[in-house]
Amino acid sequence: MAGLLSPKPVSYLQQQHNSQYNHYNRSALSAYSETPPLPGAPLAHSIPHQPGQQFLNGSNGVTGNGLSIQDDSKIFALVIDLMDPGMRETALLELSKKREQYDDLALILWHSFGIMPALLQEIVSVYPLLSPPNLTALVSNRVCNALALLQCVASHTETRQLFLNAHIPLFLYPFLNTTSKTRPFEYLRLTSLGVIGALVKQNDNNTVIHFLLSTEIIPLCLRIMETGSELSKTVAIFIVQKILLDETGLTYICHTYERFYAVGTVLSNMVNQLVETQAVRLLKHVVRCYLRLSDNLRAREALRACLPEPLRDQTFSALLKGDMRLSLDFDCGLWTLYILTIHVQN
Repeated sequence: MAGLLSPKPVSYLQQQHNSQYNHYNRSALSAYSETPPLPGAPLAHSIPHQPGQQFLNGSNGVTGNGLSIQDDSKIFALVIDLMDPGMRETALLELSKKREQYDDLALILWHSFGIMPALLQEIVSVYPLLSPPNLTALVSNRVCNALALLQCVASHTETRQLFLNAHIPLFLYPFLNTTSKTRPFEYLRLTSLGVIGALVKQNDNNTVIHFLLSTEIIPLCLRIMETGSELSKTVAIFIVQKILLDETGLTYICHTYERFYAVGTVLSNMVNQLVETQAVRLLKHVVRCYLRLSDNLRAREALRACLPEPLRDQTFSALLKGDMRLSLDFDCGLWTLYILTIHVQN
């Protein structure tokens, strides 16, 4: 599989065990995905990390992850179990539970022979269950555990670029493209969004933004922002917000009316829904997106005509004032809403 670098054999683990979005031209939302992607640009390849003695750092019986050598050995054994189809389900479950306790798990997963293909096998094996929708809770839980490990790899600074170079996020797009509202499918979409969210959460993410734009992630997120659960909507709009915060993302979305109209329509629909649901955290993400769009001159001109009325009046004032816990994050409270309306009116 091109781009997947797995230079270390499983025996390496055993050794470690022992040593250590015209005023443009109006278009329907469905036309958004027909817009051309960004011009191709090569992804920067970083040098693969070579695991070494950092996994065990001395003779005091404690690893660099704050785990005992015995616990460390259990991690290695579970990773090896991923190669055995009969033991993989248990290993996926246990490793997904321990991934936040072991800082270098991403390195072990990526650089161990056959482990990444095994995780991808878990993902592609459920594709036939997506249409018609036949995904059970048990199967959904298993593939979500595999996705949790991919999120671990996507989050690590030393494996994130390799993860992108191998185009692994594309394996998740079929899950994001599902529309069934049953819990197994919702859980699957949410966990897949978590992997993409882990990629965009980093600060130095221009390469990530370019990759996501060129692979048309925006239409998938927009659909979830309209039809998903509140939690899925929140993660999807977080991804769109992070794309907008990047100058390349803002320029791309505001470059044509089709793209701007697609994003603006979904945001407007969300505002109308929020009048009923009063979901304050989701509201703040929506306002952040509008505020960032207003930084673009052409988008600001369009927002003068299409900014939803609930954001112009006092509809959400009481909701934001009453949110004491989130008021610490006041950059998207009443002040940001005020700045947004000033931006649009001027």
